[in-house]
Amino acid sequence: MPTITEKIIQKHLVEGVMERGEPIAIRIDQTLTQDATGTMAYLQLEAMGVDQVKTDLSISYVDHNTLQSGFENADDHKYLQTVAMKHGVRFSRPGNGICHQVHLERFAKPGATLLGSDSHTPTAGGMGALAIGAGGLDVACAMAGMPFHLNMPKIINVRLHGALTKGVSSKDIILKVLQILSVKGGVGNVIEYSGDGVRSLSIPQRATITNMGAELGATTSVFPSDEVTRDFLRKQHREDAYEELKADADAVYDAVIDIDLHTLEPMIAMPHSPDNVLPISEVLGLKVDQVAIGSCTNSSYMDMMSVAAILKNKTVDSNVSLVISPGSRQVLNMIAKNGGLSDMISAGARILESTCGPCIGMGQSPITNALSLRTFNRNFYGRSGTLSAKVCLVSPETAAASALTGYIVDPRTIDYELPQEPQSFTIDDSMIIVPDAETAAEIEVVRGPNIKPLPINTPLENSIDKKVMIKVDDNITTDHIAPAGAKVLPYRSNIEKISEFIFMNVKESFHDDCLKYGGGFIIAGANYGQGSSREHAALAPMYLGIKAVIAKSFARIHRANLINFGILPLTFCTEADYDGIDEMDELRITNLKSLAEDTPVEVENITKNTCFQVAHNLTQRDIETVLAGGTLNLIRQNQK
Repeated sequence: MPTITEKIIQKHLVEGVMERGEPIAIRIDQTLTQDATGTMAYLQLEAMGVDQVKTDLSISYVDHNTLQSGFENADDHKYLQTVAMKHGVRFSRPGNGICHQVHLERFAKPGATLLGSDSHTPTAGGMGALAIGAGGLDVACAMAGMPFHLNMPKIINVRLHGALTKGVSSKDIILKVLQILSVKGGVGNVIEYSGDGVRSLSIPQRATITNMGAELGATTSVFPSDEVTRDFLRKQHREDAYEELKADADAVYDAVIDIDLHTLEPMIAMPHSPDNVLPISEVLGLKVDQVAIGSCTNSSYMDMMSVAAILKNKTVDSNVSLVISPGSRQVLNMIAKNGGLSDMISAGARILESTCGPCIGMGQSPITNALSLRTFNRNFYGRSGTLSAKVCLVSPETAAASALTGYIVDPRTIDYELPQEPQSFTIDDSMIIVPDAETAAEIEVVRGPNIKPLPINTPLENSIDKKVMIKVDDNITTDHIAPAGAKVLPYRSNIEKISEFIFMNVKESFHDDCLKYGGGFIIAGANYGQGSSREHAALAPMYLGIKAVIAKSFARIHRANLINFGILPLTFCTEADYDGIDEMDELRITNLKSLAEDTPVEVENITKNTCFQVAHNLTQRDIETVLAGGTLNLIRQNQK
């Protein structure tokens, strides 16, 4: 009666019991990093004194920080390449493609565990892998051979029925799921897909769905591995990786959702949240200023060919800027050879390199007050680089059709010819450098001047008596905390510098206030830290002296990152207590050395002369980590 999730976890379980909510640890087969998070991950790996990685496969991708307007990004790339060769990690060079697209094409395996320092690592779940996003330190630990710790998730079954109609895509499926569950509805859950509708979806279509499972807050999402999986792997010349994987007929789930694909219509996520979803029929006719197609969500070969088919022999509206980013070198080569790329260029599209690009705010910021349609996975406030922009998330079909008219249209009304699946994919792995263990000792790791030493926290004191540095609302994202974009991303390996940007679009004085008062507390609403896995959203506040975050609830990855860097993640026992706290209130917590599992902590508001209780929900391992001042400190303690 096991589910797919339970079968994979059972096969990889090294600690704990598979009971919902209980702490477990699993063996990790593969890891991936990308350059925005990878530099910190490898600095942490070096700090552990690891010679060669212990996983079956570890890959370092460069796909985020590719805009080289200064030396910083290029220096990071050289560091990543040399440190990868030193420690047994494959290196995917800039231009080879977006990590999740390339990994799906060349390395993902049904039934394998994959841990990635990017929140959209669950993309590989479209092939039946248990693929989980995490902070860079957790990935570094996995590369060092340590298990990954998590709580045994609940499992939600989404049953798909029927087949999609022309003009409706898998992007619309996941937008529908987001409309149902919200951006916090997946927290503590794995989303597992089943039903007769599954067999009508290709692997890239399934991967679009599992990719955006990250926006649900889910631990991961997973599809069965079936004959569709085998066919995809055969076309990628790696059928030997195939393994059939499906839930037992009597598998038990914690919740079930049914979606009829035949009646599903195109959907759109309105600003500024991926769950602010409406049917496209409710917003038809809105003027469009920019269309951006690509990202790890919608940049596969068939996505690109669908766009090319819609654009063929037509011209982009004169008031629309259309940019397109193919997901990988494989995709770009194939559409270049079959004429799809020419159709895009002839229509007036601007072709970008095969990277994350505008999705991470690396260029292509829209005009002031723009309505920007994007096939991406996130439309958080300010992420595009234009604070006044209204960013909406749509399918490639809706995006391309709307680019032609200059206003939002239903792609089902557009006449175009559906593209055909390729008989095989063009294979060229020459831009993936394979390390040589025999020469590793001779390799010198190159560190540019922007790569600074890793800041290390101090052990937690027995008491905290500090001020509230900032108070924020519900659904604060890691983009709010540690913004992305071309101005900030080059400093990802320089925590001192990047700390200057923390909360810059929320409270401009946050950095200076932390320096003035020696850090303190963050007070937050529900689902604090949703979005990206970037550990800089924990590491930089730690550097600035933040000792605890008190929130109504946390997003999974960010909570883990706070623990990894020795910051206490606390939740209100009574949510109404949130209302009784203001910025610059002085709070005091005592007897922290006596932290115990399942025991609440009392917080004294010195300014208001009140007290309230918070929960920490920490395991004994978590308590030891926080008291030590973070995971690296705990590892060093245990090595003595």
